[in-house]
Amino acid sequence: MANEKEMQGNEAPAECTHNCSTCSANCGSKKQSMFEAINPLSMVGKVIGIVSGKGGVGKSMVTSLSAVELRRRGYKVGILDADITGPSIPKAFGLSGICEAAPLGGILPMETKTGIEVMSVNVLLEDVTSPVVWRGPVIAGTVKQFWTDVVWGDLDCMLIDCPPGTGDVPLTVFQSIPLDGIVIVTSPQDLVSLIVEKAVNMAKLMNIPIVGIVENMSYVKCPDCGKEIHIFGESKIEEIAAKFNIPVLAKLPIDPALAAMCDAGTIELCENDTAASIAEAIENQPSRVI
Repeated sequence: MANEKEMQGNEAPAECTHNCSTCSANCGSKKQSMFEAINPLSMVGKVIGIVSGKGGVGKSMVTSLSAVELRRRGYKVGILDADITGPSIPKAFGLSGICEAAPLGGILPMETKTGIEVMSVNVLLEDVTSPVVWRGPVIAGTVKQFWTDVVWGDLDCMLIDCPPGTGDVPLTVFQSIPLDGIVIVTSPQDLVSLIVEKAVNMAKLMNIPIVGIVENMSYVKCPDCGKEIHIFGESKIEEIAAKFNIPVLAKLPIDPALAAMCDAGTIELCENDTAASIAEAIENQPSRVI
């Protein structure tokens, strides 16, 4: 808020610095003051949430592949794993052990082989098989701490792997972290239209831009003839995207090789351009100053 003298007109209005956590100007940018302040030793250029209306559609796979592709394009990338009760990002990248404390306070994220920074509850647990039996407010608070207490350093882009649905954690992410946009991940089933509509309406309600929609498990390619087999039925993603006026970023196939890489913790060895169009859309998404 502007100080009392400025409100009384005794001094010239302060100039906006575009950093609402420290700026005293009383301007339109103050609407961002609801967001939690990022760790003071961190600077993030762009923040993109990866969301889904339901579980099991491959949201973490899309997050991982997008991060790998962005890293290959020369960007400094971080992944905030907000799926506290079902984290899978560390497994996909072969991360193990426990994060270290930062010298000046806070927590240091783990770094993958290619330099992607990752924070997840599974790199804070001595036993990764231990269930996280926490209530909603505690889980939401943990997600906030991943933003406020982790020393991310200087990142060009952060991807936030959100849990499915429109409950406590996605709401916490939308309200507490200044997202530049979200990518909605879905699958080719009749139920999808309703699920996508819920995610779209939540984004609109929270005034979050939608980067686009990704259809995962769209088809499987026959290894012998190369024919695309739509085992979940014909795709309706184009119709859904047209209804909500959002772009289709990619139709990803079921790929046993990718699944094996995630199981082995070697997702960074993926050599295809599966996520190229997703990474390009994230590149082109306008960013706020954090």
